[in-house]
Amino acid sequence: ERRFPITERSFPVDASNPFFTLDRNYCILCARCTRACNEITVVNAIEIVDRGYESRVSTFGDKPLLESICQSCGECVVRCPVASLATKNAIQPTSEVETICPYCGVGCGLYLGVRDGRIISVRGSRENPASKGRLCVKGRYGITEFIHHPERLSHPLVRRKGKLTAASWNEALDLVAQRLASYRKDQVAVISSAKCTNEENYIIQKFTRAVLGTNSIDHCARLCHSPSVAALAQSFGSGAMTNTNNDIGDAACILAIGTNTTESHPIIGFNVKKATRQGTKLIVANPRKIHLVRFATLWLRQRPGTDVALLMGMAKVIVDEGLHDSSFIEEHCENFDTLKESLKGFDLTLAEKITGVPQSQIAEAARIYASNSPASILYGMGITQHSHGTDNVIAIANLAMLTGNIGQPGSGVNPLRGQNNVQGACDMGALPEVYNGYQPVTAPAIKEKFESAWGSALSPTTGLTITEIFDAAHQGKLKALYLVGENPMLSEPDASHVREALSKLEFFVAQDIFLSESAELAHVVLPGATFAEKDGTFTNTERRVQRVRKAIEPLANSRADWQITCQIAKRMGGKGFSFEHPSQIMDEIAQLTPSYGGISFERLEAEGLQWPCPTKEHPGTPILHTKQFTRGKGKFIPPEYKPSMELPDDEYPLVLTTGRSIFQYHTGTMSRKVKGLNIFKNEEQVELNPEDARKLGITDGDAVKVISRRGEVTARTKVTEASSVGVVFMTFHFTESPTNVLTNPAVDPIAKIPELKVCAVRVEKIAQPV
Repeated sequence: ERRFPITERSFPVDASNPFFTLDRNYCILCARCTRACNEITVVNAIEIVDRGYESRVSTFGDKPLLESICQSCGECVVRCPVASLATKNAIQPTSEVETICPYCGVGCGLYLGVRDGRIISVRGSRENPASKGRLCVKGRYGITEFIHHPERLSHPLVRRKGKLTAASWNEALDLVAQRLASYRKDQVAVISSAKCTNEENYIIQKFTRAVLGTNSIDHCARLCHSPSVAALAQSFGSGAMTNTNNDIGDAACILAIGTNTTESHPIIGFNVKKATRQGTKLIVANPRKIHLVRFATLWLRQRPGTDVALLMGMAKVIVDEGLHDSSFIEEHCENFDTLKESLKGFDLTLAEKITGVPQSQIAEAARIYASNSPASILYGMGITQHSHGTDNVIAIANLAMLTGNIGQPGSGVNPLRGQNNVQGACDMGALPEVYNGYQPVTAPAIKEKFESAWGSALSPTTGLTITEIFDAAHQGKLKALYLVGENPMLSEPDASHVREALSKLEFFVAQDIFLSESAELAHVVLPGATFAEKDGTFTNTERRVQRVRKAIEPLANSRADWQITCQIAKRMGGKGFSFEHPSQIMDEIAQLTPSYGGISFERLEAEGLQWPCPTKEHPGTPILHTKQFTRGKGKFIPPEYKPSMELPDDEYPLVLTTGRSIFQYHTGTMSRKVKGLNIFKNEEQVELNPEDARKLGITDGDAVKVISRRGEVTARTKVTEASSVGVVFMTFHFTESPTNVLTNPAVDPIAKIPELKVCAVRVEKIAQPV
């Protein structure tokens, strides 16, 4: 008889997570999974609990995985050596193709597993410098399902007698070419896509300018980081992230302002959290109590729309206390005296009154940032989506220049771009004021250069922005629109206005992989291919140009977007659209885009390159402004605090601000086709502070109506301390509760970005279920 009898382990299998199972009976307690969760992702969802034969991997409180704080990134699963953690319904691929994730701007490397002509698995590429093998839940588990979803568009559609019906490619393309050719240059516009490749965006803007004869082309960057381009170009000479994703870990201090990094850019969020574990000081400036607050040295809870006042307050402390880097300013900057003079009339009492942040915290933040070098500033759309977004970014640039935190590892001003190729779409000239490489359309010499290259007369005037496109359509001035890979019915502010504008168009062409809410209104719908079905490149948030590789043939009768646009262009008599492969398009891009001059598919086969990369021998530029600013000297520009365009009042007493969920993406066109992601987040929620909820007689889960001056939506409430008193938070992923029906279309006068982050609303409890 054994003194210590061995009993067989018998734990229940946790199959609650939609993507993987946890069978503790196979577990050898190697702790690879818990270390991955605690040291790589720093989520801390699982630990080894109990002792002896009862030792096991568990969540806090022994909750099922689905009910825990697990983010389902799968980092634990890929490290389990015994399949105790295992992907559900896993199938072994017969081949793999390396490519880039189609979701956010981080640019994570993927291996798509292929079997029998289908994508059946995804794993992270450890060779990819942007992500180093790590993936979030969408990258790992949110791709295969939407690619092969039965609702994918498989053939062209043409509206006949009010209904969209199937058509042949020749019929659809002939109709598009004929109708677009019938309009004057000022009557047609194009909206391109940050989901498309660089090559496709280049072709689309070339088609717009050289064939349609207009500069009225724009894309979703107008709604996210157009203030970054406008402001940083003024301050530094180039409007892009100055440093790399990974050298965030080299920072002694990180200021994360207006970014919910762990939700919108999860892999960069991993980097930030890991840096704090290694001693980096983190300042979080955000009206919401986001996940990063748990790791923060200091949290500044400013009122929405008051960032300029907060940043000016920090600058005031740095200058008044002599914490600025005088030698850096003297050698590398100009206009410092003007900035210094502008700060004399601004004090911390005023900053506190405007922002709601105590003076002591503003001063402490300034001292931490100025005294810990190198210091990195990360910001997102909480900074840019304002009627004063350009001023917000200018104030950030001033702070970095004041302290000399530019041009070295771990420092910099780092706008976190939203979509997978929004940086690339800007680089390629899918903007109304510039050609590819940010070369202005109004400069005569630049215009002549492109006329010579493209063999066509070009317009010398700036075109319409996205918001101006819909205004012109609403007024009847714009007659035709070519929309590629975008869903403005959910992404644009004042979405009812957008619906009316689209309905007034005489001719509307939508090109997409699904019949989106916007495409449903089109006269012709053209089926595009997904990222997995074509070759090309994406440029991520850190300016890294990376290869997108074709893994499978396009579904059914769909085609790559570059092919579709080229076929329309040739039908309209366009010259220079006879490309046989995207590599040829990149060669033309390199010839006409100085910052991409040394980039080719051949060079990108080994590894991505960060622009500027002007020659074939150039290694790329990981860090900008190392010796001098792009414009020569950095320019201090005194910002001016301006309140948001729409503030609360008696009728609309609350502020609505919007953002993202880690489990959905943008307007949900791709992510909502994934059943597992919908299990985590399948409906809109109105997040209210408990104090506001009590005043309104609302409890968690109640059905409510949110009303603004422009419209109303219904959804259920989530009562949470994450929201500030007086502030309501919603995402914009759900067509059933289209949040952007509520938002304010007022724009920044320089960048023309709408004020999506602040509008006045009221919340009313309703009886009927949502």
